[in-house]
Amino acid sequence: MILLYGSQRDYDAMAGGATDGPVMSAEDVAAMHAHMEKLHQGLAESGELVDAQGLTAPVHARRVRFSGGLPVVTDGPYPETQEVLAGYTVIDCDSFDRAVEIAANFVDPDRPGEYVDVRPIADGIDDLDG
Repeated sequence: MILLYGSQRDYDAMAGGATDGPVMSAEDVAAMHAHMEKLHQGLAESGELVDAQGLTAPVHARRVRFSGGLPVVTDGPYPETQEVLAGYTVIDCDSFDRAVEIAANFVDPDRPGEYVDVRPIADGIDDLDG
């Protein structure tokens, strides 16, 4: 699974409402979506794409935890968290090295510090060892 990250600020920039940073133009957003569509289309054509989804902005998220035996719900975005999971792509390929090769295409070389994570999906309890 290739995990993509973003922040509320990134979502605000895409929506043209950033208050403390650059705003993405409609053309920039369209180019980003076109890039993702091209990557996913290539993976579909090679038979390596399993699933891919983007997630809504952190402001729409809810964190549920228990405190004192009762559920406590916190509205997003979360001040203690700068980045959240923004989307994912599930691939089925020949090796972990190939997965890393594919993942490199999701990182914009013009955005220093941008990253994605690559993690195998566990098939069962035996895959959960550290």
